[in-house]
Parts: sequence; C-alpha cells; structure tokens
Amino acid sequence: MRTRLLALLIALMAGVLLALGFPLAASMAAAEQQNVVIDRIDDTARFASLAQYVTTRPPARSPTTAEARQQDERLATLRDELGRYHDLYGIRAGVFYRDGSTMAAAPAAWRPPRQGEGAAAFAEALAGRRSHDPPQVWPWQDGRIAVASPVVRDGDVVAVVLTDSPTGPMRSRVLHDWLPLAAGEAAAMLVAVAVAVRLTGWVLKPVRVLDKASHDIATGRLTSRVAALSGPPELQRLARSFNEMADHVETVLEQQRAFVADASHQLRNPLAALLLRIDLLALELPEDNEEIASVRAEGKRLARVLDDLLDLALAEHTPADLRLTDIAALAAERVAAWRPVADREGVELRAAGQGAVTGWADPVALSSALDAVVDNAVKFTPAGESVTVTVTAGGGRVAVEVADHGPGLTEDELNRIGDRFWRSGRHQNVSGSGLGLSISRALLAAGGADISFAHNEPHGLRVVIDLPRNAPDAG
Repeated sequence: MRTRLLALLIALMAGVLLALGFPLAASMAAAEQQNVVIDRIDDTARFASLAQYVTTRPPARSPTTAEARQQDERLATLRDELGRYHDLYGIRAGVFYRDGSTMAAAPAAWRPPRQGEGAAAFAEALAGRRSHDPPQVWPWQDGRIAVASPVVRDGDVVAVVLTDSPTGPMRSRVLHDWLPLAAGEAAAMLVAVAVAVRLTGWVLKPVRVLDKASHDIATGRLTSRVAALSGPPELQRLARSFNEMADHVETVLEQQRAFVADASHQLRNPLAALLLRIDLLALELPEDNEEIASVRAEGKRLARVLDDLLDLALAEHTPADLRLTDIAALAAERVAAWRPVADREGVELRAAGQGAVTGWADPVALSSALDAVVDNAVKFTPAGESVTVTVTAGGGRVAVEVADHGPGLTEDELNRIGDRFWRSGRHQNVSGSGLGLSISRALLAAGGADISFAHNEPHGLRVVIDLPRNAPDAG
C-alpha cells in the first residue's frame, strides 16, 4: 500500500511540475525567437530604407547623368551593407525586384526560395505586409528563420528585402536558458519525492500500527493496543475505535473463560457427591447390575470432561513461561514415560532424529501437548505397529513429529481435528472428551508454537509441533 500511494503522489507531483515546466520552456523559446525576429525586422527595415530610391534596374552601359550616377552609388552602398552584414552575422540577405530578380544580395548568387517559409515571407511582403512570426524553431530542429519587408515608393511595393537567418546560436541560447529550468524542475522533483515519502509515512503509520495490533489479537495477544498519537484525524479516530473494540472483545472472552472455569469448578463438587451416592447405591444392588455400571461410567466421563474444560480455560488464560529448552531431551523423556503404556498395548514407541536440539518453549505446555499427542497415537495404533517421535531443526524452527501407523483420518476429518469436543465417528467407543488436542493447541499458541496434522504414508496420522528456535524478541 505504501508503494502504491507513494507512486500515485509522485506521479501527481511530477504531472504538476511538467504541466508548469513545459509551457514555461516553450515561452522561453518563443521569447528568444521573438527577439531574433524583431532584430531581423529592424535589419530588413534598414535595408528597405536604403533600397527605397534604388528602384530602377542598373543600365547595361555606363551612366551619363548625375541622377544615374547617384543611383549607382546608392546601389553600391546597399551591396556593401549587405555584404558586411553577411560577413559579420552569417545571415543571407538580399533585395529583390517584384519578379524575383536581384537588386543586391549577399552572397551574390543567393536567390529567393521558391517554396517553404522564405517563399511565404516573400509573397507576404509583395502584398505590402511585413512577414508574420515564423514557425517556432526548437533546439532539436535544424531550421532557419526567414523575414521579409516590402520596399515601398509612392505607395507601391517595388521590391522586397529578404533575410534568411541560421538558428544555431538561437537554439544554443534556448538550451542554455533551459538548463536552470531543468535544474529547478529536478530539484523540485526531489523535494516532491521527499515530501511524498514523509506524507505517506505520516498517513500510513497508524495503518501499520493497526495492522500489527490486529495480527497480534488474531494470534492470541489480546492485550495489544494502538497508540493514536499521529496521522490524520480520521485514522486517529479509527485507532480509538479499534482500541474500544479490542477492549470489548477481550472483556467478552475473559467473561467466557471465567464462566467456563467457574462452571467447571462449581460442577465438580456436586458431581463428586453424585458419584459417591452412586457408589453407595451400587452397594445395595447386585454386582453385575448393568444400569448402575453404565451410570457410573457416564459420571466418570462427565468428570473428565469437566476437568478438561477447566484445563482448557486455564490454558487459554495463563501466559506462557518461555525459556531455552532442550527439545530433543524433553521429547525423549516423554517417550520414556509413555513407553510402558505402549508396551502394554503392543505398540512400539521409539524416539528418532537429532539428539540435542534447543528451542524456546514453555516446558510444561510442551510436555502436556506431547502427552496428548503421544496418548492419541498409542491409543489409536493397533498392536504390532509403531509410533515414532522425531525431533528436527531447520532455519529458525524446531519440529517435533509424532507419526503413527493407525487407521488415520479422512480429508474432512483432518480439517476438523483439533476442534473442541470433536471426535471421529469411527472412534466414539474410545475413551476421551475431544478436548485434548484443543488444550494442546491453546498451550502451544501462547508460546508462539503451532500444531498441524497430515496423513502418514502408507497409513496413519502425522502430527507436527512447530516451535521457535530463537527468542521471541530476537526477530
């Protein structure tokens, strides 16, 4: 989200800078060309004033009158001025009669163009008008600027002064003027990027805090809250509303846990008294009475359910006592503790994997979870099969895998295993309350661990307890 918002802000700011920069650059280029055109208009006006009285073609023979000699002197002066102008500025200039023949030109062989901007300027001057602004010549174009001015005598256009200027110096000046503009645009863009980065950080900081707090609450850390100290007012109000919602959710969950714990605790005494009365009543009945045996079995099952409910409530409420633990040694200890039970059932229970692996865990919670998993594995594995407890380490995690060769579970059953009070329909005759794995999951989650279930090939169930290898605050 930060990247998308930052890209959007930078694109908008870049668009604004470009929208301001391009017209300014175009106006600078137009102003520079306008100065050149004005200079050429002044030059053509000066040449037109010199050519105003040189209106007849020079005679083929030598002049005989004073007026003719004076006209020749004016023509020579005009030609000298055009030559010096061309030599000094490199600009082609000429005065041409209406039919296009040359009165004076520099260089001498230059003639009016028959097409293009020069021809258009020449035709416009013949109509008695000075040429309008020529098309804009940009720095990357190798164009020329043609400016024409009419030579008027007695109200008639008798000749045309035409200049054809190279644009190299003008284009160089435009580029030179554009350099500060480009530097300013680049500096403004850098400032805009810095402002966009700070702005997105300011806007999204509360969002990141909210996301982290939501993740903490979703993973069981219900005390996580948001400090609404910065950011837009709307996000600050959202942070306060989030804290209120989290407080309400935590209160509801605490009430639910307290109710389960109190109900389980309060029901144990009446249930104990009821079981005692059942035992007293059984003394007065025949020993093989099936009804009293069934009632006694259901009472004991209810007592186990209440004990498991109390354990579950405590597991969800008690914080984990994390410490650096030898996971392999603890797993080997639980395997040794359950081996007599496995031997009695005819199941081979063995430990495998690495001999010394350390990780961060609550030893009591991990032992309880291993007891529940190994108990289920031994309970549902037929005689003659095996159960293997393997400890492996990789990266920043430690895995304890309990694999059995029992009947296993279907895909639907794998999706439901670990739910409270859920038991497979095929195992209803096996003792248990359906809370053992739920308690294990709650105990492990408090310490940042996880438990997962999968098929074991060729048959059976594979349970993996995944634990952090490093301290929780090291990441």
